[in-house]
Amino acid sequence: MAMTAEDVREMSNDQIEERMWELREELFRLRFRSSMMELENSQLPKQIRREIARMKTIVRERELAGGEE
Repeated sequence: MAMTAEDVREMSNDQIEERMWELREELFRLRFRSSMMELENSQLPKQIRREIARMKTIVRERELAGGEE
């Protein structure tokens, strides 16, 4: 499930934005399940947050470089 920075860099900005939207929805569902005490893997929300941060970092790098795809 986890993507490396290299995997993210191969994606276009539109693909990254779409994937971040999916991850945010998944994180919301995990938080809800966690509040109901039904979360099997307690590390999953942390992994998703890190993946979102990794994507945001790469998008920002592209903005600063002026090479938006």
